[in-house]
Amino acid sequence: METIAEILQRAQIRAKEMNLPYEGALLPTEALVVLQENQGAKLIDVRSKAEWDWVGRIPGAIEIEWQFYPTMQINPDFLGHLSKKVPKDSPVMFICRSGVRSNQAAAAASESGYQNCYNILEGFEGDKDASGHRGIKGGWKAGGLPWVQG
Repeated sequence: METIAEILQRAQIRAKEMNLPYEGALLPTEALVVLQENQGAKLIDVRSKAEWDWVGRIPGAIEIEWQFYPTMQINPDFLGHLSKKVPKDSPVMFICRSGVRSNQAAAAASESGYQNCYNILEGFEGDKDASGHRGIKGGWKAGGLPWVQG
């Protein structure tokens, strides 16, 4: 089994290759290992309340909406909520549906002083399959990682 150091190093290399403005980019399975092995690590689910309720939740994740459904207006208090729940020196991993909103959240958190920000690539539901459905091709849910129906 890989060590957390090896996983984080690979995530940091990915971030450099992808020219990301934060510490690293993790695959869902890597994020779960970090979460399980590092008690200080925090998982921030930035999907909307509607997604948590209708699509599913990750047990133990801190839920802070990046955007509000249905208008998808950006949450102006996102960083305030984050700072109340997560110390700035904690490793913090962000997840959304597909990795786009969590990328934005990781960038914003990093810019605000969080030094150990990681985006979870593929997100909770992954990419759309040939039929246009999510939850089958990539992502936390399709990877068989812990989640519960909302």
